Amino acid sequence: MSERTNDPIHTHPIELLQNLIRFDTTNPPGNEIDCVNYIHRLLTDAGVDTWIFAKDPNRPNLIARLQGQGTAPPLLLYGHVDVVTTEGQDWTHPPFGGEIHDGYIWGRGALDMKSGAAMMLAAVLRAKAEGLSPPGDVVLAILCDEEAGGVYGAMYMVDEHPDQFEGIRYALGEFGGASFYIAGKTFYPIQVAEKQICWMRGTVSGPGGHGSRPMRGGAMAKLGRVLQRLDKSRLPVHITPAARQMFEIIGSSLPMVQGFVLRQLLNPALTDSVLKLMGEHKLNFEPLFHNTVNATIVHGGEKINVIPSKIVFEMDGRLLPGFTPDDMIAELSPILGDEVELEIVWYDPGPAEPDMGLFDTLADVMQEADPGGIALPMLLPAVTDARFFSRLGIQTYGFTPMKLPEDFRFFDLAHAADERLPVEIMAFGTKAIYSVLQRFGG
Repeated sequence: MSERTNDPIHTHPIELLQNLIRFDTTNPPGNEIDCVNYIHRLLTDAGVDTWIFAKDPNRPNLIARLQGQGTAPPLLLYGHVDVVTTEGQDWTHPPFGGEIHDGYIWGRGALDMKSGAAMMLAAVLRAKAEGLSPPGDVVLAILCDEEAGGVYGAMYMVDEHPDQFEGIRYALGEFGGASFYIAGKTFYPIQVAEKQICWMRGTVSGPGGHGSRPMRGGAMAKLGRVLQRLDKSRLPVHITPAARQMFEIIGSSLPMVQGFVLRQLLNPALTDSVLKLMGEHKLNFEPLFHNTVNATIVHGGEKINVIPSKIVFEMDGRLLPGFTPDDMIAELSPILGDEVELEIVWYDPGPAEPDMGLFDTLADVMQEADPGGIALPMLLPAVTDARFFSRLGIQTYGFTPMKLPEDFRFFDLAHAADERLPVEIMAFGTKAIYSVLQRFGG
């Protein structure tokens, strides 16, 4: 590790991120222990109270607590340090090198989410070093296993150690605060809600037989028809409270004509037509108005000369807040028809509507960080560990602030080759999170 000997590490959050990237915490298998131990050492050396909790000794979670004044409920900061694989990807610079080139820090986790974890850690270390007495306790949770479902991380902590989060109402976590641009305006989306996992398994059946004999209308052909229908179909439009708030703010911030057109996304009869006009934003906006499903895995056939009589395919379904697996089945049934036996294999429920009590504080922080920027609530089309903490009544705000270049494609780089982040972002985000520590609960 490359800790500075003169200046405290919290004054150089980019260096802290470099050190975190250099731990290979690819999940699976995770092996987050060395990375968590490094963070543990930094916190204990600074005099911060810490505890380790682990379902698997090689996959620990860390809790640190700064004492506050007791005038506000505790605030939770949490981030995960496991990362997705780099297998099969062609990187310009080593994915676990944490190297800086052309003004960017390169490496797996630079976006998701070792940068966010480093911002939070740096803010807590600064608070301790400067003797900050926040309104309430600040609880920092460094978690494992988010990228593989959270069984060893947030799910374990919520199920087995809920006492660590007693009295907490609000949390800062991942995905939110990264700028995007429309019509020359800068927007900072703060995640307040996210879609729900609804994973499904479909089975198609037909006559089997010898591969030398032509087979028409068998299981393979049925699967082909089903996948074609899925590819050409959209599930119905739904306008959730979180999406309505998000697009009303964007629309009111744009010039009259552009704002009027964008606000038509909130008219279910026009949503899909307006999405076609959204250009590069279409892929990010479309799942905010639909329950979605993608076929991702197919199991079928044992031998090349045997026609399979059964094929199983798995689908990644994502539900909007407030919807259930029954809604997904009802919307999918007209598309799948009677050729598919459908079952739900995993469903993680979440809150139907967000608690917006901390939003104005976070929006004020972003306004001060970038006076020309506009903060808005965001519905995330993916899932995070927020779904587990919501079981304890904790509202997560995705808040890892990043003032990105206009041509930077955050979601194209996260989980992809050449994941990277502009160097100056780390100081920007750390300062914003520290500002929250100074004023939450007011």
